[in-house]
This record gives sequence, structure tokens and C-alpha cells, in this order.
Amino acid sequence: MARDGLAGLIAVGAGLAAGELAAAAVSSYASPFYAVGSFLVDRAPAPVREFAIDTFGTNDKPVLLWGIAGAVVVLAIVAGIAERRTVPIGSALIVAFGAFGVLAALHRPTSDMWYAAPSLVAMAVGILVLRGLRGFLFKRRRTDRDDVATKEVSAPLDTGSHAATNSSDSGSRGLSRRQFGISAGVVAAASVAAAFIGRQMSTMGDVIADRRRVRLPRPASGAAPIPAGADVGIDGATPFMTNNADFYRIDTALQVPKLTTGEWSLKIHGMVDNEVTLTWDDLMDMQAQERIITLTCVSNEVGGNLAGTARWTGYPIKDILERAGVQDDADMLFSTSVDGWTSGTPIDALTDGRDAMLVIGMNGEPLPLEHGYPVRQLVPGLYGFVSATKWVVDWEITRFDKAEAYWTKRDWGVKAPIKTASRIDRPAGLSKLPVGEVVIAGTAWAQHRGIAKVEVRVDNGPWNTATLATEYSNDTWRQWFWTWQATPGQHTVYCRATDETGAVQPEERVAPIPDGATGWHNRVFRIE
Repeated sequence: MARDGLAGLIAVGAGLAAGELAAAAVSSYASPFYAVGSFLVDRAPAPVREFAIDTFGTNDKPVLLWGIAGAVVVLAIVAGIAERRTVPIGSALIVAFGAFGVLAALHRPTSDMWYAAPSLVAMAVGILVLRGLRGFLFKRRRTDRDDVATKEVSAPLDTGSHAATNSSDSGSRGLSRRQFGISAGVVAAASVAAAFIGRQMSTMGDVIADRRRVRLPRPASGAAPIPAGADVGIDGATPFMTNNADFYRIDTALQVPKLTTGEWSLKIHGMVDNEVTLTWDDLMDMQAQERIITLTCVSNEVGGNLAGTARWTGYPIKDILERAGVQDDADMLFSTSVDGWTSGTPIDALTDGRDAMLVIGMNGEPLPLEHGYPVRQLVPGLYGFVSATKWVVDWEITRFDKAEAYWTKRDWGVKAPIKTASRIDRPAGLSKLPVGEVVIAGTAWAQHRGIAKVEVRVDNGPWNTATLATEYSNDTWRQWFWTWQATPGQHTVYCRATDETGAVQPEERVAPIPDGATGWHNRVFRIE
């Protein structure tokens, strides 16, 4: 039975490797493994997605891939054990899995009929290898049965004749074992090579080379200089600007989409006077602008780090929409990523004068691949799931009562303005500090409203007004600090912010789902 299961593993592995090789000639999105994973992500019920985010955070995609891999291993072992010479149950399981791969691949947003080919290839190779490897095992079992019959017939014969028969049978059995071992090893090695070649052919090499060739245009409207007081310069405090490598990444893409500037285009259609299709060259003919803006993810817990500030280069979305002529009764921009993810953004947030942008640059360089290269959206004041579509390729101008985006289908917020938040960055929670002056520092944000005040409280004492860093704009976060004359014992320090509309950050903690977390952040320190 162990060799039966091994035969199934090798067969399914060979099939998937062949599928990867075939996908390299079609599209990385047609890979049976990743197509199935993306299909599951796209159709996961809200409770499942929320559980994955709450439990695994930014590791939710690796966990899903490992989960799929585990399921494939189990399926492969079962297929190997269940396979029969006359009733090919294992082959039928491989057919079912291959059919699922075909269905998943054909549901990718960029698919055509060729997307089915890799899964069909994987199915065929898996069945052929399984039947071939199991054929050796079937032969061995028939030989074993014949051996038993031969021994029974030969029992009365002389010892020399019996010994000769045993020697001959042993050689037959040994040949079968060697055949199985050699065949299994050859298939396994070929599978690894095919999978490696397929992945190499599907790598981001051409996109990386394309990005290296891009030269960002000089912005006609540059970002305002950062005032010296915007960064408090306190050790342990979050820097005002976030490096690209440190910027948070949250999306549903199981693999970073491959999209070059030559392949990219943006179709604008729906409730417009004129349908427009923009290419990269069209963008290069437009007047670029540069802005410093803070982004925040709706999945950010109270005190979390899913926020960052960068210098963005791009083009005003308002100007682009004016080209198409948005009709009066439209109220939503329904944007779609090249990998099929969708977002619904209020039209009024794109046309009210805020710096809503179609972005091509981040911190002075082309967008990193994982942050949406070559083009993404950015809308100050809205959580990313309703505004910040990466790898964006389609805009449909429509209405909220006519279309639902990926997360709104799962009962998340519809318009989702960013809520007022503040967090303590230093000292670290549960740290031990000496008696005397202790500097408490942190960050606060309320994008497109701005931060007017941050207050700090120790235990159940009074609220104390913290010193705010110089405000850069109401679209960026703001650092703060407060010096505490610490006394011995264990203490809990709280912070809360007030935005420039006068609204105070509420005390009650609310989970991020469906439209953003709220609540006071706190940390516990030991003063000795």
C-alpha cells in the first residue's frame, strides 16, 4: 500500500509539473495550482476570509497555498491506493481534479480557451504516469500469485528442481522492484525539472526588465517640501516617511501579476459620454503630479502597523474622468485589477478636489511589483479595499445599486472612510523602564481630515495633551510625544486622538471588519 500511495504522489506531482510547463506557454494565471487557489480566494465566504485575516494576518496567502498543497498530497495518495487495473478509481480522481483546474483557469479574468490546456495536460500526464507505475505493481502481484501456485505444484519435486524455480521467481520479483524504483525515480526527477523550468519561464524577469527601463516623468506639480518638524526624530518612533521595502502589503493576489508597461491599458466605460482606453504612452503624454500621502488598510487592528506614508507620482483621476465625461446619475467607479479583484469607489471622492491619483511611482522610483506595477490607484481618506486597486486595468462608471465589488459582496463597508486612529510606538509593551522621565511617542492619522490633538493617560489618571509634530497635510499621519515622570510599579498608558473636525477617537474597541477598527490603544510598562 505504501508503494501504491507513492505511485499516486509521483503521478500527481508529474501532472502538476507538466501543467506548470504548459502554463509557461499560456499564462501564469493558467497554472492549475494557482488557478485553483485564486478560484478559492475569489469565492471564499466572508466568514472564511475574515477568519484567515484575523488568524494569519499577512500570512493568509501562504497558509492557503500550503493548505492546497496538503490537500493535493492527500488526493494523490488516495488516488494511488484506489487505482485498480480494471476499475481506475484513482484515475477518475485525477480527472475530477483536472476538471476543477480547467474550470478555475477559465474563470480567470484574462482567460481564453487556451487557459484550459495546462490543466488538461496535467490530467493526461497524471493518469499516464499513475497507470504506468501501478502497472509494475499489478505485474508484481500477479507474479506473486503465480509463485504461490508454482510452489504448491512443485512441492513433491526434488530439491534441486525446487531451488531452481525459487531462483527464477526471485529474479522476476527483483526485476519488478527495480523497474518500479527506476521508473519512479526518473519520473520524479523529470517532474522536478519540468516544474522548475515552468516556474522559471513564468518568472517576473520580463516585468523586472521592463521596470528597470521606466523613467518617471518630472512632475508638473511637485510635492510640498517636508518641514523639519514633521519628524520628531525620537528613537523608536515611526519615521514620517516609509521605505518601499517596509511598506505594508495587503491584497488577494496569490502570485504577483505580470504586467509590463507595453501590455498595460486602462479601459474606461459604462455611464460615460465617451469610452476611453488609456495606454502607458498616453500617460506619458499627460502632466504628472507628486504627492505625499498616508495609506491605511482596513484590516489594521488598533495599534497595528498596516499604515505607511510615501511620495507618490501619478495623474489626477479627476482629469482622467473628465475625458470620459461621467454621467450625472453615476456614483461609483468600479475598478478591476488584472487578476480580477474589484473595488468600488465613490465618484465624489474622486472629484471633490482631494489628490486621488492613478499612480505610477513610489518614493521616486517606479511602483514596486508587489505594490501594483505598473499602475495602481490611490485615494486619500478611504481604506484601500474601496479605493486602492493595484494592477488596475478596467474602470466601469456605474452605481452602487448596480454593482458590488469583491469585499462588498462579503458584507464589508461600501464607502469606508478612514477612521481616526492613534497608536503608541515607544516604549515597547511589557518593557521595564527606570523611574524618572520616560518619553512616550507614537503616530496618529485621520486622512483627509487631519489630526488636531493627541492625548495620553496613565492608568486612570487625567488626560495629558501630547506635543504634535508639525503637520505636513491633512492627508498624512502625524507624530506625537509626551514626557512622563514615571513612578515605580506596573502602569497602563493609553492614547486617543481628535481630528480637525473635532471628533474624538472613541474608547470602545471595534474589530476591523467590516469598515475599520476603532478604540484606544494602550501599552503596559513596568517601572523599576
